[in-house]
Amino acid sequence: MDESCPLLDVQAGRKQKLCGSNYPLSIAFIVVNEFCERFSYYGMRAVLTLYFLSFFHWDENLSTAVYHAFSALCYFTPVIGAIMADSWLGKYKTIIYLSIVYVVGHLIKSVGAIPSLGNQVVHVILSMVGLFLIALGTGGIKPCVSAFGGDQFEEEHTSERNKFFSIFYLSINAGSLISTFVTPVLRGDVKCFGEDCYALAFGVPAALMVLALVVFIAGSGLYRKTPPQGNVLLEVCKCIGFAIKNRLKNRSRQIPKRDHWLDWASEKYSKQLIGEVKMVTRVLFLFIPLPMFWALFDQQGSRWTLQATKMNADFGIYVLQPDQMQFLNPLLILVFIPVFDLGLYPLINMCKFNFTPIRKMATGMILAGMAFGLAAIVEIKINETDMPRLVPEESLIRVLNLAKNPVQVTIQDRDLFQQPVEAFQNPAEYSKLILNGEQQSLHFTLQHQGLSLAFNYTVKEKSVYSLIVFEAEGSLSSRLITDLEAKPENGLAAVRFINGLSQDVNLTIDSKQFIAVQKNYSASEYSLLERDKYNNGKCITEMGEFTMELGLLDFGASYTVVITNVSGGAVKTWKSEDIKANNVHMAWQLPQYLLISAGEVMFSITGLAFSYSQSPASMKSVLQAGWLLTVAVGNTLVLIVAQAAPMAQWAEFVLFTVLLFAVCIIFSIMGYFYVSVDPEDLEEKEEKRETASGGNMITLVTQKTKL
Repeated sequence: MDESCPLLDVQAGRKQKLCGSNYPLSIAFIVVNEFCERFSYYGMRAVLTLYFLSFFHWDENLSTAVYHAFSALCYFTPVIGAIMADSWLGKYKTIIYLSIVYVVGHLIKSVGAIPSLGNQVVHVILSMVGLFLIALGTGGIKPCVSAFGGDQFEEEHTSERNKFFSIFYLSINAGSLISTFVTPVLRGDVKCFGEDCYALAFGVPAALMVLALVVFIAGSGLYRKTPPQGNVLLEVCKCIGFAIKNRLKNRSRQIPKRDHWLDWASEKYSKQLIGEVKMVTRVLFLFIPLPMFWALFDQQGSRWTLQATKMNADFGIYVLQPDQMQFLNPLLILVFIPVFDLGLYPLINMCKFNFTPIRKMATGMILAGMAFGLAAIVEIKINETDMPRLVPEESLIRVLNLAKNPVQVTIQDRDLFQQPVEAFQNPAEYSKLILNGEQQSLHFTLQHQGLSLAFNYTVKEKSVYSLIVFEAEGSLSSRLITDLEAKPENGLAAVRFINGLSQDVNLTIDSKQFIAVQKNYSASEYSLLERDKYNNGKCITEMGEFTMELGLLDFGASYTVVITNVSGGAVKTWKSEDIKANNVHMAWQLPQYLLISAGEVMFSITGLAFSYSQSPASMKSVLQAGWLLTVAVGNTLVLIVAQAAPMAQWAEFVLFTVLLFAVCIIFSIMGYFYVSVDPEDLEEKEEKRETASGGNMITLVTQKTKL
C-alpha cells in the first residue's frame, strides 16, 4: 500500500476513508452498485416494448398497456421496500434480500426469451413472473440505496454528503445512458435462434445486476449499518386514519369544531407529529395533478419507441435501432442540468422575473405537452406512407402487367383501371373494391392485342390483392395473389418473388432460403429482412447457379421481385414497391425529446426540491413516497387509455397534450393560492396555536376506540 495515501482504519475498519478526504470508502461500493443496477433496469426496459410486439406478437395497445403496468408496479413497490427497511430488516438487509429477488427475476426473464424453450404460453408466464420479481426488487431497493449511502457519513460532513448525492445521481444517469444505447444493439444487431437476440438483451442486464449484488456484498465490512427505527410513513397513515375515524365518531353538534381536520388525532398522537403531518398534506395536495406529466413522460419507452419503428433510421454513418432513441433523454438531462442551473435560471433572475418553483413546474408541463404535440404531427406524416385502413365489405386491388404489351383490365360493374396498364409499369396506388358481403366473385376482362379474355376470382373483404397478368405458352393468363395488408413491423423490409422462368428456382438471400418457387409466375410467401442492400443473392436453376442483385430493401417497405430471365451468368429481375418505405427520418423525433427532457429538468428536479423545502426533516421520506406514487399513477393512466379508449395514434397524442395543458392550468391555480412556508417557522406557529387553544378543548366520546 502507498504510505502517502493511507486508508484510515477506525473502529475495526468500519470508517475507512478514501485517501485524503472525508469520504467513506464504503460509498465507492454503493455508487458502483447503483450504476450496475440502473444499467440493469433501464437496459432491460429499453427493449421491453419491442419484445412484447415482436416476440409475443401482441398488438401495440396491449404491448403499451403491459409496459406501463410494469412501470407503475416499479413505483408502487418502493413503499414496501421503505416499510421493510425502516420497520423490520434495516436498509442493508433489505437491499441484499430484494437484490436477490431482483436477480432471480432477471434470470427468469432471460430464460423466458429463449425461443426454443416451450411454447408462447410458457414464454409469457416466465416473462410476467420475471417482470413482477424485477418490479419488486428495483422498487423495493429504490428508497433504500441512496439513504443507505447517506448513512455512511458523519453528521459533521454535510458538504461531502451532498456531493455524494450528486455523484450518486450521475451514476444513475450514466447507467441509463449507456444501457439504453447498448442493449438495443444486442437485441437488433446480434442474431440468435434465427431472430433478434432478446435472450442476450435481457441476459446482459441480468449479469450487471449480479455484479451489482456482488459489489454491494463485497463492501459489507465497511458499511455503517443503522438498525430499523420505525417507518414514519406508517405513522403518518395511522395518524390520518385515526383523525378521520375520530371525527366520524364525534359528529355531535355539541362538540366544538377544530381548526383543522387533523386536530382530531390529538387524543392519540403528539402535537409535533400532527403539525408535521399538516405540513406534508399541504404539499401532497399539490401532488394531485402531477401524475399527468409522468403519463406523458414515460411513453418514451412505449409509444415513442413504436413511432420510431415506422421511421427511417439511417443516419449515414450509423443506423439506429428504434429503441435506441431513448438514450437521448439521459444524455440531454446531463447536458441540460448545468445549462439551466448556470445559464438559464440566472439569466431569468437578471430579467427581474420571479421564476418560482411552481412556475418552473408549470413550464415543464407545457414543454411536455408541446413535445406530444410535435409527436402527433410526426405521426400524421408517418401515416402518409401507411396502407389505407380496411373496413368490412371493402378490399384493395392493383394490376401488375408482366406481359410484353399493354393490357386493359376491366371488372364487371366497377369503374376501375380507366387506362391500359403498360408492360412492367410501376403499379399505381391500390384501388378500392366495394363488395356486397364478406366475399364476392368478380368477373375480370383482359383486352390484349385485340383479344378479350375473361376470368372469375373470389375476393374477400379486408384483403389486399395484386392481379398478375402474364404470357404463358403463347397466350395471356392471370393470377390473383394476396398482398400484405400493413407495413412490416419494426422497420423490417418484406420481399416476395414471382418466378417468370419456365423452370423452378431456389433462391438464397442473406442466409435465407426460398425453396422451390415454382415456374410459370408462381409467387413465394413474403419474407422479412433487415434493411440493407442485397446484391449477393443466389438463384439456383436447372441450368446452374446465378447471381442476383436486389438493391436496397428499405425500412418498412414491401417489395415484389419478378424473375424475368437469365442472361450473362446473372438473373434479370424487376422490382416493384408494394408498400412505400418509411420516408420520415428518425431525426424528426429529436425536437420532441429536447422538449420533454427540458420539461423533466424543470418539472422533476424542481418539484422534488420544492416539496423537500416545504416539509420538516422527519417527513422527507413521506414526500419521496408520495412523489414516486405520482409516477405510478401516471403510468396507470396510460394503461387505462391504451386499453379502454383505443384510437388513432396521432389522436391519442393530441388527447394527452390537451389533458396535460388542462392539468397545467389546474396546477397553476392551485400553486397561485399556495403560500410557501419555512417548516421551522410553521412548527413554531403550530406550537403556539396549540398552546393557546389547549385550554378550550373538551373531553370527547371515544368509545370503542383504542387509544
